[in-house]
Amino acid sequence: MTAGPRQLRLIMELRRLGISDTRVLGAIERIARETFVPETFRDQAYEDTALPIGHGQTISQPSVVARMTEALAVGERHKVLEIGTGSGYQAAVLARLCRRLYTIERHRPLLRVAEERFRELRLHNVTARWGDGTKGWPESAPFDRIIVTAAGLEIPDSLADQLAPGGIMVIPVGERADGQRLVRILRDADGLVCEDMGTVRFVPLVAGLPRAAAERRA
Repeated sequence: MTAGPRQLRLIMELRRLGISDTRVLGAIERIARETFVPETFRDQAYEDTALPIGHGQTISQPSVVARMTEALAVGERHKVLEIGTGSGYQAAVLARLCRRLYTIERHRPLLRVAEERFRELRLHNVTARWGDGTKGWPESAPFDRIIVTAAGLEIPDSLADQLAPGGIMVIPVGERADGQRLVRILRDADGLVCEDMGTVRFVPLVAGLPRAAAERRA
């Protein structure tokens, strides 16, 4: 896909904001963000802003996607777990960088749309499922990288336990939207090492499944 002028301006803005990983910038340049936003917001697709995607969820602003992806330091042989598929935009970027991506979404309608986008983009290394992201994906663990696109009150033990030795997890943490911090976690020989990467604003990480969906499943 050839990047249009709006995408190129976005890449220049990300560089100005300090994103320097050429693989990350290349992946973002190849993914049309307008594909992942509702039609009514497509004129804003390449602005550095979060946009609503329904069910109380948002697609993160491009600078946050770039910042989290760069912090994750994804290699082409890595197995990655994403908590919070949402529109599928972050997953599409990661899929360009890793060997295999597993992604979990608790809102079934969002997941269906995201999976269709993955098929259209021929992202065959993505496996998606509906479920409670706070539990992770234990049957496919451990993961080289874990990214969480919703803010937890703390770092879930269930996710930390699924991080491979030498692995990295990036997660926003904090109860209030104006007090959330982006945390980068490295599992080394002595345990978990945490690095504060500054402020962010995300929807909350919620355990369980939406009531209506759970009732339909039953």
